[in-house]
Amino acid sequence: MSDKMTCMPFSQLMEWIRSEHDKSGTVFGVHRPYHADADRSLMIFGRKLETPLGPAAGPNSQLAQNIAASYYAGARFFELKTVQIMDGDELAACVNKPCIKADDECYNCEWSTELYVPQAQDEYIKAWFLLSFMAREYGLGGMDGFQFNISVGYDLAGIRSPKIDSFIENMKHAGHTDTFRECRQYLLEHASEFTRMTEEDICNISPDICNSATISTLHGCPPQEIESIADYLLKEKGMHTFIKCNPTLLGYDFARQTLDKMGYDYVAFGRFHFEDDLQYEDAVPMLERLMELSEGLGLEFGVKITNTFPVDVKAGELPSDEMYMSGKSLYPLSISLAAKLSGAFDSRLRIAYSGGADAFNIGRIAGCGVWPVTVATTILKPGGYQRLLQMAEALDGRVKPFGGIDVAALDDTAKVAVCDRHHTKSAKMPVSGKSSEKVPLLDCFTAPCEDACPIHQEVPAYMKLSGEGKYEEAMQVILNKNALPFITGTICAHGCMSRCTRNFYESPVQIRDTKLFCAEKAYEAALSTLERGESLSRRTAVVGGGPSGMAAAYYLARAGAEVTIFEKRPVLGGIVSSVIPDFRIDDKVIAKDVSFLKKLGVDIRCDTEAPSVSELKDMGYDSVILAVGAYKRSSLALPGGEPVNALAFLERFNEQKGKLPIGRNVVVIGGGNTAMDTARAAMRCPGVEHVYLVYRRTKRYMPADEHELLQAVEDGVKFRELLAPERIEEGMLVCKKTVLGALDASGRAGVTETEETEKIPADTVIAAVGEKVPTEYYEANGISLDEKGRPRVDSRLGTNIPGVYVIGDGLYGPSLVVKGMAQAMTAAEAVIGGPVADSMGSPAEKAGIYARKGILREPSEEPEAERCLGCSTVCENCVDVCPNRANISLHVPGMEKEQVIHVDYMCNECGNCRSFCPYDSAPYLDKFTLFAKEADMEESSNDGFTVTDMETGLYRVRYLGEMHMVDAEDAGEVPEGVVRLMETVRRDYPYLVPAK
Repeated sequence: MSDKMTCMPFSQLMEWIRSEHDKSGTVFGVHRPYHADADRSLMIFGRKLETPLGPAAGPNSQLAQNIAASYYAGARFFELKTVQIMDGDELAACVNKPCIKADDECYNCEWSTELYVPQAQDEYIKAWFLLSFMAREYGLGGMDGFQFNISVGYDLAGIRSPKIDSFIENMKHAGHTDTFRECRQYLLEHASEFTRMTEEDICNISPDICNSATISTLHGCPPQEIESIADYLLKEKGMHTFIKCNPTLLGYDFARQTLDKMGYDYVAFGRFHFEDDLQYEDAVPMLERLMELSEGLGLEFGVKITNTFPVDVKAGELPSDEMYMSGKSLYPLSISLAAKLSGAFDSRLRIAYSGGADAFNIGRIAGCGVWPVTVATTILKPGGYQRLLQMAEALDGRVKPFGGIDVAALDDTAKVAVCDRHHTKSAKMPVSGKSSEKVPLLDCFTAPCEDACPIHQEVPAYMKLSGEGKYEEAMQVILNKNALPFITGTICAHGCMSRCTRNFYESPVQIRDTKLFCAEKAYEAALSTLERGESLSRRTAVVGGGPSGMAAAYYLARAGAEVTIFEKRPVLGGIVSSVIPDFRIDDKVIAKDVSFLKKLGVDIRCDTEAPSVSELKDMGYDSVILAVGAYKRSSLALPGGEPVNALAFLERFNEQKGKLPIGRNVVVIGGGNTAMDTARAAMRCPGVEHVYLVYRRTKRYMPADEHELLQAVEDGVKFRELLAPERIEEGMLVCKKTVLGALDASGRAGVTETEETEKIPADTVIAAVGEKVPTEYYEANGISLDEKGRPRVDSRLGTNIPGVYVIGDGLYGPSLVVKGMAQAMTAAEAVIGGPVADSMGSPAEKAGIYARKGILREPSEEPEAERCLGCSTVCENCVDVCPNRANISLHVPGMEKEQVIHVDYMCNECGNCRSFCPYDSAPYLDKFTLFAKEADMEESSNDGFTVTDMETGLYRVRYLGEMHMVDAEDAGEVPEGVVRLMETVRRDYPYLVPAK
């Protein structure tokens, strides 16, 4: 595989656009077009502009198809990818690949266009014609309603070189170029095929493509050089000119403090660029001089804010020593610089904006008079170019002709940015949304929420039903695999939400809340219809009535087994009932899940010590499931006293309804979920004034789930980070201060104790240090143990004793409720010899999913189903996020799901699709690949094909690394589905195959 993009001829681009649009109403995978209102057009550079929005100079404005996709979705101002004297192979050799990582804040290590400058020029001219065609033929706006803005760099000598000078002149007036004439001739030859576009329209396409330029300079460029470039473009080229400024103008201290405050303390950068770049005190007078010059020349001048921000590669983010930060973390810096400069020039300075703009903030930015606005990071995320539509619609009627900037409003916008949750870093590092599986060649669509759920709950199915108000049907889907909808709907750690694709948009779909909502709405109906299966003539004893034991009993009884639960406590629920504080979940909630067991005829024996395994066997039980929990409590010994065990404290808290005399100052040691529960419970005890939570690392590295941690913060718990408890003395917990070290392979920072100490007031010290499995209990029952004292089990969780299984926290130690439920399902299936749940998933409506893609929308009063992206029916993340449109979704007749192929000749290996594929894969390397010719195939190791004969359907194929010659009649060793995919490309998508 090569990282060199091949530019498509204008004829192929036109055939692609027309064929795709006529067939599905889409253009380069963009489903919903923006229709501009000519009456709302603005003026800039003496030309109309239907909306002041478009792609920033970068990966989304490099090729003609990228620009066309942007236009269809809503872009009208195109900052074309930067050109410089270094280009083509020479530049490509300097750009390491992959070069983009945009899964949260964005990083890249690319520069200017990777094409040769004449190729870039041709791409921009072809795009100019494509946009003119789409504007007229599809009624998207005026043929004069969009603008191209060239970006040139990086020094005056390069810009004045014949190569760049020719580019500038040809972009100013392209009528004499071969490409312009060829594009116009093609349209004229096909004019009779068009519905709206006429020969007159074609002849009226202006050859004056661009009259404005943005100056892009490398970090460290002297102010005299910057001014001389602007002077040259204004005076000698007569171009409206903007200078791209760097966020380094704000100074190191401002940048460091701002990013630290927002949670980006791990982002590393030094003072070098701040000291070497253009200084603020030099920038202001320079800009004043250039404003005066441009006014005298009758041209417009301004600044483009901002360039990307250079930071160090510290965790292998990209294969480079330095990378450029953009997106959500750049926004507070960029908007602060805009506010600072606007104030310095008393609103007179024209500012174009780029730097973390998205659908949430673009209205505020442009509403202050800062426009045009260009974007990159937001359209590199799922939804892709389609996100432009929401932004364009947000600007409709909101942007006024430029008459100066509203300085006060811009100041307020900058202040708010620092605490805007859409731009601050989460308290915990985002969890990877990838599964451990490799992406399959066919049928790769998968719902990450289902994959992340240990019981593989069919989330999209019940979300869809809930959104339709069909709560009883939704509850049936939930109960199919989930034995404890009320418990999990209340306190589940919801790993499904951590993996939700919506995290790449704004916030995950509120899956847990929706589950509980359905359970509450349909409880009575579900209880009345729940039935035990036909008797299996099997008796099973479940020892332990916690969540795992309850789940096992549910699955078995529903399947028809006779089940008895032995529980030594007064009620079922285990840790959930006895330890998790009542303010999080109370016994009334748990009782509803218990009622399902009773309806299924489970014999529940509370306040009952279970007989031994051998006694249970003697009592006639065919199988025994041990769900005894990890009830062996750990302790933390400190000189001066032994802290209270957290579980013992929480049990007493629940028993005494929180009325525990524990003093004014309480210290909780630990950073997991139990520590958070303990600290929050302690805050509620009478007389407590302060609760301190001590941990040897920072919040970011605490094992607690983020929502649990944030709840503790909201309750007023004081986090004392980087402290290691050493001893208790005189009402104080004495701790050694620690420092973080390098990250380990898991991404967790190492920690080193120092000799410095800190004392924390402590009337009571509570330690949440984990629990152990009851080794002695297992030994007493003859169960074989491993070297850690845990039961040895097989893949079905069976022990060395036939018919005896171990599940839940008592197997490997404290874990999640839903993981225990998954083990219960495994054991139950082993007992009955078959599955205990059917598949109740069903495909969602594709049109509805495409209508939600690209729309940023936080949870509201509307059903969360309106935000669910139905990933098991339509994923296409790799299709969305590819700037070059090199991942294509195809409809293969007879296949339920759309199929994704990778197009080799359109790809430059930026690697962006890797970040968003839900599999542990990179689609540009791992999806079935279409090659333009056999020579390209030889340079790649991808499985894929090239069409050697379009007429007869002959293909050269690499499948599982082996080469084959295949035709439709003789597939040989290549699977039928793969052959159908290739045939579909040849028959239904011939425009994908370049002419030989």
